[in-house]
Amino acid sequence: MPEPAGSRRGVTVVTSLIFVILLLLAIRGAGTFLKPVALALFIIAVTWPIKNALQKFMPALAALALTVISTIVVFVIFATLVIWGFSRVATSFIEAAWQLQIAYQDAVAWFDGKGIAVASSLSDVFNVGLVVRTIRQITGQASTTLSFWLVVLAYVVLGLTEVDKLRSKLDVINQPGFAATAVRIAHETARKFGRYMLVRTEMSAITGFLFWGAATVTGLDFPIEWGVIAFALNYIPFIGSVIATVFPSLYGVIQFENWETALVLFAALNLIQFIIGNYVEPMVSGSTLSISPFVVVFSIFFWTFMWGLFGTFLGVPITIALLTVCENIPSLHWVAAILGGKSRPKKARALLAAPRQE
Repeated sequence: MPEPAGSRRGVTVVTSLIFVILLLLAIRGAGTFLKPVALALFIIAVTWPIKNALQKFMPALAALALTVISTIVVFVIFATLVIWGFSRVATSFIEAAWQLQIAYQDAVAWFDGKGIAVASSLSDVFNVGLVVRTIRQITGQASTTLSFWLVVLAYVVLGLTEVDKLRSKLDVINQPGFAATAVRIAHETARKFGRYMLVRTEMSAITGFLFWGAATVTGLDFPIEWGVIAFALNYIPFIGSVIATVFPSLYGVIQFENWETALVLFAALNLIQFIIGNYVEPMVSGSTLSISPFVVVFSIFFWTFMWGLFGTFLGVPITIALLTVCENIPSLHWVAAILGGKSRPKKARALLAAPRQE
């Protein structure tokens, strides 16, 4: 007696869920190996079009060398600025952390005077020792990742040498449709990654400049350093913006020794982040990186859980890559239509609405 179709469908769904769960567990367990590979693939996708453009004017080997050297120079400059900014602010912050504890106790006393008992609840949320340890961990981790980046660089060099051979290797499979789709996905993903990094860099530069301006106007110490930190952290969507806003405000409590100026600074920094994140950046990026805001936040927290800080940075690029795959595979168009930030084009909607051929 044949098995009912509904039963077979249920078994398929359960089997797929088990496979996805096991795959995610394997990805999380193999994070030490996969993190440099994923980051290298992202860098390759961003630098690949640059290398192709250079090859029009010089030999392939020279284009590869110039691309790799330029990537290293950009990374060294960026890392130097970040370490400089964090180290200067962190040293002063740690030395004056006791003042933050006093300000915290004054705030608790003020609330108690108003008949609001918040001491026990605030102590669970706010702890100066935890803040200091977090700062030390961030600055310490920034200076101990040299081996990780050397591995990433090795992958990037090897990947850029092999990427030109991708089309010929796909042609060996003798499936023209698959080869054309794979190449198209690679090109579109590289284009979107380049657009993503361009928009991120523009918005980070604007954010850093405005943070410098807000710190200068309010008289906050280290205005240039706070601008550099905001510039760097803005590359990490959502979480980086929160950190870049909270830490200058806490330092303002230490320096100004009153809540009024610190609150003004906090409000100004949040206003900057709100305007750039909700109006300027969507207007600049347009529909090229159209992703649902919910999917963006979910991907950030999910990949942070999976891979820590590097997952926070790579969460959105991984989502962009997955949605690009879905856009180019007809059976997965519905996934891109649901998770995209804007409605799909008429052509895609027609494909989704077309009746299936039995």
